[in-house]
Amino acid sequence: MGIKITWHGHATFSVEIDGINVVVDPFFAGNNPSCVRPVDEVEADFILQTHAHGDHIGDTVELAKATGAQVISNFEIANWINKHGYENTWAMNTGGGYQFPFGRVKMTPALHSSGLPDGTYGGDPGGYLIFAKDATLYFAGDTALFSDMALIGNAGIDVAVIPTGDNFTMGPDDAFESLAYLRPKVVIPCHYDTFPPIAQDMDDWAERVNRETGVTAVVLDVEESFEL
Repeated sequence: MGIKITWHGHATFSVEIDGINVVVDPFFAGNNPSCVRPVDEVEADFILQTHAHGDHIGDTVELAKATGAQVISNFEIANWINKHGYENTWAMNTGGGYQFPFGRVKMTPALHSSGLPDGTYGGDPGGYLIFAKDATLYFAGDTALFSDMALIGNAGIDVAVIPTGDNFTMGPDDAFESLAYLRPKVVIPCHYDTFPPIAQDMDDWAERVNRETGVTAVVLDVEESFEL
């Protein structure tokens, strides 16, 4: 059935892998000013949580309770979700991997912070490699540029989803430089334009990527999908 990646705005994505719905960093309409889809219209079998900031975890508990989705996250976030009355979590940590029905998931490093909305410790931030049947996907989460991205790139990435908004994460120049380490076939930018400090022109960035690298840049509109 293939893979379909849908952007809901900011850093929130749905990934359909052979009929299984995986939602990355739930932050939907009502909380997310760039999103048009309310959380009660979202289907989820699994949730991937990169870190604990409110603009990534704002709708995680509500979506999980409504759908019964298993939340995959670091240990600290899993415990926090358990304390909010939801037990279907799977705790991981940096460098660890596990086989799920939609593919093997490996948690990768990210250079960022990860405080929970209530101010408690949210563990280390991360990204995820998804080794699905038909492709390898990489969701970087919120991160700065770091040279060990070259080790992540050794996985043979088909699609990389990376932040480009600057101020809180990599900006366009560092995101461009990260492609030399990650070496994906396709890159999808995210975490831009949601708030004034992260406003960026991604069309110019994508044009540069397509002109100067061997990577194909795909800039999605909100609710637009990319299919492999």
